[in-house]
Amino acid sequence: MSNPKKILVFTATYNEAENIKKLVTSINNQPCQPDILIVDDNSPDGTRNIIQVMQKNFKNLFLINRNKKLGLDTAHKIAYNYALSNKYNILITMDADLSHDPNEIENFIKHLDNFPFVIGSRYMSGGKNLMKKQRLILSKFGNLLIRFFLKIDCTEYTSSFRGFNLNKLENFNLNLVQTKGYSFFMGTIYEIAKKKFIIKEIPIIFSDRLKGYSKIPRLELFRTLKNLFILSVKRLSHKF
Repeated sequence: MSNPKKILVFTATYNEAENIKKLVTSINNQPCQPDILIVDDNSPDGTRNIIQVMQKNFKNLFLINRNKKLGLDTAHKIAYNYALSNKYNILITMDADLSHDPNEIENFIKHLDNFPFVIGSRYMSGGKNLMKKQRLILSKFGNLLIRFFLKIDCTEYTSSFRGFNLNKLENFNLNLVQTKGYSFFMGTIYEIAKKKFIIKEIPIIFSDRLKGYSKIPRLELFRTLKNLFILSVKRLSHKF
């Protein structure tokens, strides 16, 4: 009889006090019984305090506190290295604002039996993006633009709902990703494709947040365009 998979679900938080309790409870109810890791960037709304109270009842809930807002890219790298250090087989990453449905976690795990990397796509057949107006337009156009320049066979580059089979991803680490901020998600796809790993897309429904507010600054649009140009030049030089 094979050993059960050791699974870690990760999310990063900043001012998610209105969402985090429901998210953790939903993740904890999944049949795969994952551990949960949260990296909180000293949320002024008391997110950390809610998590610490929940830890009394959820022994599989782990929290890393940071003293200020240090970025999504560094939080995801911390989670990846935490998963490796603690011998997890699978890492699932997702947003903390309930835009990603925890009930999809089981589907990710099923596909990770056969693929090293799985990403939830809003833009493939069966997927749906329920963002509103300007955010929806920017997301759709942005992903089309990334696909045009990077020539990687994906429909989705920017969603954080992802699964990593750490046993299959040999010689890969998120520390390889040099792009920062929200461009980090695009940069991760680039590095995985560069190392010739198969990227498996599965359809997801992305729900617009009901509570709290989006933290994506407008500056990120220009940073993403700059990083897309840099990666497209790198792609031409590597020819992968």
